[in-house]
Amino acid sequence: VQLQASGGGVVQAGGSLRLSCVAERRALVSYTLGWFRQAPGKEREFVAGIGWSHEDTYYADVVKGRFTISRDNDKNTLYLDMKSLQPDDTAVYLCAATPVFSGGYDYYSVPASYEYWGKGTLVTVSS
Repeated sequence: VQLQASGGGVVQAGGSLRLSCVAERRALVSYTLGWFRQAPGKEREFVAGIGWSHEDTYYADVVKGRFTISRDNDKNTLYLDMKSLQPDDTAVYLCAATPVFSGGYDYYSVPASYEYWGKGTLVTVSS
């Protein structure tokens, strides 16, 4: 699976952005998907994850209520809608995929659970 994230940019604090992640060469319907982010000098951090059925969604506490993860299997695309952005949200956002697995937050939130990674898109939030 090749993943390509897009939609990043520069936004003022309080603003919104929508990130997209398109999969090539494989249908995403049978994959668990996730968004992570990595700020300079920091470890990769879980943002949100979604199961194949759309019903299973998980969020990091720091984004809960502000970010929404969704997927369109017909378009082979994963989305992350971000609102009320803050400077601490500044990071490279990466999408990830792995064959569907059973598990809760502890599985979705761990980078090692994901087999495929995109190159990421930079989000910069100015104060």
